[in-house]
Amino acid sequence: MKWRLTARFLLSVLSIVIIVIFVNTAILVGLLTYRLATDSDGASATKEENFVREFQKYIEIKNGVPSISADGLEHLHLRNAWIQLLDVNGQVIDAHFVPEKALSHYTPIDLIQVYKYKEFDSNTTVYIGNKDDFSYLIGIQGSGVTRYVMHFSGTSILQFIGKFGLFIVIADLLVATLVGWLFGRTLTKPLYAMIERIHHLKDHKHSSDKAPGGVYKPVFENLNEVSLELAAHEQERKRLEVMREEWISNVSHDMKTPLASIRGYAELLNDEKLPPSEQTEYAKIIEKQSLHMQDLLDDLNLTMRLRHQRLPLTLKKVNMVPFIREIVIDTLNTPQYELANLEFETATEDSLHQIDEHFMRRAIMNFLHNAILHNAPDVSVLVSVDEDSITISDNGRGIAAEDLEHIFERYYRGTNTEKTTGTGLGTAIARDIIEAHGGTVSISSEEGKGTSVNIYLKRNT
Repeated sequence: MKWRLTARFLLSVLSIVIIVIFVNTAILVGLLTYRLATDSDGASATKEENFVREFQKYIEIKNGVPSISADGLEHLHLRNAWIQLLDVNGQVIDAHFVPEKALSHYTPIDLIQVYKYKEFDSNTTVYIGNKDDFSYLIGIQGSGVTRYVMHFSGTSILQFIGKFGLFIVIADLLVATLVGWLFGRTLTKPLYAMIERIHHLKDHKHSSDKAPGGVYKPVFENLNEVSLELAAHEQERKRLEVMREEWISNVSHDMKTPLASIRGYAELLNDEKLPPSEQTEYAKIIEKQSLHMQDLLDDLNLTMRLRHQRLPLTLKKVNMVPFIREIVIDTLNTPQYELANLEFETATEDSLHQIDEHFMRRAIMNFLHNAILHNAPDVSVLVSVDEDSITISDNGRGIAAEDLEHIFERYYRGTNTEKTTGTGLGTAIARDIIEAHGGTVSISSEEGKGTSVNIYLKRNT
């Protein structure tokens, strides 16, 4: 995988380099063409040649003798130029402003020499013109024009260009390959490291490595955060799994206890000599244990429905003040809680909410009974109601901080729950019922000072 990524990136770099070479070549040819078209020396040379070609209009021929007009001499002076008029034999018959080196007679080879090369000085360029049977040489000083003599063969030039171009392409490709390989390793090395990290996450190997610098630093930092979160989730999942197994073990034990009782009393009922009074007593015990098992099964069924958000609510508008007051009264009328120090107060007589009375009663009673059952007999419990909230507070022993953060989890029993006759689902079920009504519930507690359950319900308009 590592070398595959490097090779793929290297191929991309090489493709880009080849394209760049062709583009650069096209740009170079275009620039050279533009340079030749706009070259000041070339323009100057063309201008001087046009001057020399058109100078014949300043040459006057009278009786076969040529002469330079005054305008022509003025133009020569302005251009810092000199002129020699030649006959058909190359003999100079008239001259103006000529240097001392100038010849008085020119053979054909002399004309070629002075035209091709700078025979007079390095700053003078000589041009040749003619009018009728006469020729003339015009030398212009400081024109800035330089002549070069080139000899070449078309075939040899093409071969040279081919070899030179091939050399350039090979050199560029070698350089690009080296740079691309180094650059590719620099980029693909962290990519390979990222792939390895992802494989580790897939294999549940959670670790936090030092993030390298550069472009990929944020990616590695995010991977470290993901790894830490996954490690936390994995630890939480294992903890919940242990709790679930403990809960199943507890529920199994709770189911076995009433089953053993039912079985034992059923065997006693088979005794024909058993008095009727004892038969009635044993039958009541069997019924009580059966009802306890039914409660266990109901809680299991309800918690699964709440977990999958499939709780069927029959909502209707209810005034929470008399509803909660009735729950408090029913609790005090229960023989088990008739001596409880339970008080009720309200800040309003009108607190209307859409609720399912059956399930809401169960949720409120769960928190209320917990406040009484898991504290000393002399605990004081206060139930208060206002427009949007219900508060159940006590001055009991409180809840430990390590238990408080898990209080709403299924299968959890706190360290202060000495009585374990319940199913371990009550608080979680109560919380889910309230949230199914669109409300929220929170619990605050301090050891030795008591606990407060705050239920907030959505206000109906």
